[in-house]
Amino acid sequence: MQPDQGWVSLLAKRLQTDKLDYKVANASISGETTYGGVKRIEAVLKAHRPAIVIVELGANDGLRGGTVEKTRANLEAIVDACRKAGARVVLVGIHLPPNYGMAYTDKFRKVFADIARQKKLALVPFLFEGFAEKPEYFQPDGLHPAPNAQPLMLDLVWKALRPLLKR
Repeated sequence: MQPDQGWVSLLAKRLQTDKLDYKVANASISGETTYGGVKRIEAVLKAHRPAIVIVELGANDGLRGGTVEKTRANLEAIVDACRKAGARVVLVGIHLPPNYGMAYTDKFRKVFADIARQKKLALVPFLFEGFAEKPEYFQPDGLHPAPNAQPLMLDLVWKALRPLLKR
């Protein structure tokens, strides 16, 4: 998939089309875990000085079988660093495939909602809502969304993000 096909690039285009004065800095790294996010967040915040941060991390923690407690702690540290820097936060949740077991997947899924509720954050409960079980929206690996899924993901993020944006 080309970078300009991703939902983050589509977000930048939507902001421009809607004449909202925000710039998008995509600080994501493919394959990153929340641990990597914690290690990089201070430098990213310093470099970009964002008004809003969309935190979409955690899937790789879960897919690698990391502890839910460590994922939670890392996400909370990222959110706290963003807030300390004066940024508002949108937290994006993810669900794991069922082969990880019901107990683990349920506990993992709840982390995002719990953090959003406790820290009063805007939340996208599930980034793949409405298409997670439709193979035509995924690349051949069955995990990564295909280009045709990107506008759907943007719409989900937009619902949580739009109330935070100022004209």
